[in-house]
Amino acid sequence: MRALSVVEGQAVSLPEADVDTDIIYPARFLLITAKKGLGAYAFADRRTDPEFPIHTDNTRPILIAGPNFGCGSSREQAPWALDDLSFRVLIAESFGEIFYGNCFRNGILPIRLGAAIVAELRGEAVRDAVIRVDLTAQTVATPSGLFTFEIAEDRREALLNGWNDTRRILALHGDDIARFEQGQRRSAAWLWTKEDMDT
Repeated sequence: MRALSVVEGQAVSLPEADVDTDIIYPARFLLITAKKGLGAYAFADRRTDPEFPIHTDNTRPILIAGPNFGCGSSREQAPWALDDLSFRVLIAESFGEIFYGNCFRNGILPIRLGAAIVAELRGEAVRDAVIRVDLTAQTVATPSGLFTFEIAEDRREALLNGWNDTRRILALHGDDIARFEQGQRRSAAWLWTKEDMDT
């Protein structure tokens, strides 16, 4: 997973409420399991509308979404597809709860902000303003203002370090795991192969 500390660039505005994971990544593509290239299928049923703001050649790293973004089923392909479309930060009033967690697990920062602030950021996106998101400072900066956001410390730490769940456990508890394994090799050697014992 890529680390994330500062994301700066223009944003895409998608104001519609209740954009679910089936809109983000339609179910008929679920048999595709590779992460790379999934952006080609993101919003597949909506991109036929020439007014739809998200295209497969997107280069804007920030999406200003409507409330309850990512509701619906738990499919992890939704954040995979958004990441493949170059989105690193999502800002909305609220997110589907499972989708919200899946974003963190895949290197995307979902930020919850109040309706008035989201509306202001949406205006900045429409004006093609540059927005700067600083995860260390927990701020969103625009030409017209600076806003702070809240995030759980463990999730913030994981994004800053590029840790998925497994890497986080190894980084924080690797010494404890090594000590346990050494003790188990002595007390229950029958659990270990000769190759394991030699490492």
